[in-house]
Amino acid sequence: MPPAEGMALFETACVYGTRGPICEIGSYCGKSAVYLGAAARVCGSVVVTVDHHRGSEEVQPGWAHHDPTLMDVMFGKMDSLPVFRQTIASAGLEDEVIAVVGGSERVARLWNTPLGMLFIDGGHSDGPVTADYEGWAPHVVVGGALVFHDVFPDPAKGGQGPYRVYRRALESGAFEERRHEGSLRVLERVGAGIG
Repeated sequence: MPPAEGMALFETACVYGTRGPICEIGSYCGKSAVYLGAAARVCGSVVVTVDHHRGSEEVQPGWAHHDPTLMDVMFGKMDSLPVFRQTIASAGLEDEVIAVVGGSERVARLWNTPLGMLFIDGGHSDGPVTADYEGWAPHVVVGGALVFHDVFPDPAKGGQGPYRVYRRALESGAFEERRHEGSLRVLERVGAGIG
């Protein structure tokens, strides 16, 4: 996450975190959770991060963003949870950031708390980002924020899953765009339904 996008995320969370808890879908090693956690401290909120910590497709072995230091040799799978925990502890944000370790779709089925802000930055192909949106966006309160990362209208610049779901949210009429910084898009919930 480039610094300008991180600051936009922080500023957005400072505003919308006053309207309810902040939820992050896809936390990887915790960089964005630090921005969100710092904002939660400022506005008196809390951040719940939801991630299975086994990595999305683009960080698996053989893919461009794979980091071999994150491999769990015992299980032969990627595991970002230890680094995530170190990141949050090093930032002094263990009281503000609560990690839920599990698949987003499964956790969403158990979730009942209204959210002031939802940040979707999990898997970037159509299936995962659609499931994140359908499972979590209904929990965003009217006046709350739905934030997408890695939204690239030009397919040459990045995957299209987040872009397509971002467009779907806008077309639903339930959300209106409030801010745009790089690949970060901030939408505010203005009505019922998610489309």
